[in-house]
Amino acid sequence: MSQQMAYFEGKFVPIEDANLNVMTHAFNYGSAVFEGIRGNWNPAHEELYLFKVREHIDRLVQSARILRMNGTYDADEISNLVVELARRCDYKEDMYIRPMVYKSGLDIGPAIHSVEDKLLIYVRPLGDYLDPNAGATVMTSSWRRVDDTSIPARAKVSGLYVNNGLATSEAKQNGMTEAIMLNQDGHVSEGAGENLVMIRNGVLISPPQSDNILEGITLDTALFLASEKLNLPVERRTIDRSELYIADELFMTGTAAHVTPVTEVDRVPVGDGQPGVVSRKLQKLFFDAITGELTEYESWLIPVYGE
Repeated sequence: MSQQMAYFEGKFVPIEDANLNVMTHAFNYGSAVFEGIRGNWNPAHEELYLFKVREHIDRLVQSARILRMNGTYDADEISNLVVELARRCDYKEDMYIRPMVYKSGLDIGPAIHSVEDKLLIYVRPLGDYLDPNAGATVMTSSWRRVDDTSIPARAKVSGLYVNNGLATSEAKQNGMTEAIMLNQDGHVSEGAGENLVMIRNGVLISPPQSDNILEGITLDTALFLASEKLNLPVERRTIDRSELYIADELFMTGTAAHVTPVTEVDRVPVGDGQPGVVSRKLQKLFFDAITGELTEYESWLIPVYGE
């Protein structure tokens, strides 16, 4: 029987026992970094597959370094803890794992360089974040994407996500599924919780890392599959807002969103207003890969219950 658990203070505990002091620096100042790792359940295989665990943990360690985390965080050790926690929770459904490194000291003041930090990991069941069949409707947000010289966008910093949250709420309160965030210079950056890919004239185009995007693991996977399996050209370049209105297709990628087609931007239909052909093909390829149906990509997966 499944049980929601956490790795907290150096041991595995029920989730209700993983509690922070109200004076914790991370709670008061947003001084934590995190990752999201998907576990995808394949009922035919009776197996839960974790997707690219090591890549996500490498990014977590990178984020911790940017935020001046003082502890020594070994990627292999954290990866093993993630798998063991997933195994102990015993989920037979899609789920989500969140490893975090957080400033655990009770210091008053925003300085981060001398504050103690610790690791925690928790797990929860999670189905579709965005409807994969309907496609997403999006709007360009009035909230601009945070700049690297303000809060490093390539690090998944907890406090940074107030920026994303404001954009997401604005979109939802205007009847949209999600927001698209622009840079300070007005160019397309990414979704409020996803990377963005535009297709024009058969070319897949996504903003470069220097346009303040998160260096997306799902994004890189989708672009790889497009190149390797669909023989489509891929380009990383700056995208103007107006290009979104004349794109042949758009789709979003992310740990929670997987590969989700976009059907409307700022009330303007994308293409014919239906999920695009290429987006659909990539969506199926990606789902097959992350659920263990494509053996050529089994190195991307860790089967939780298998030998």
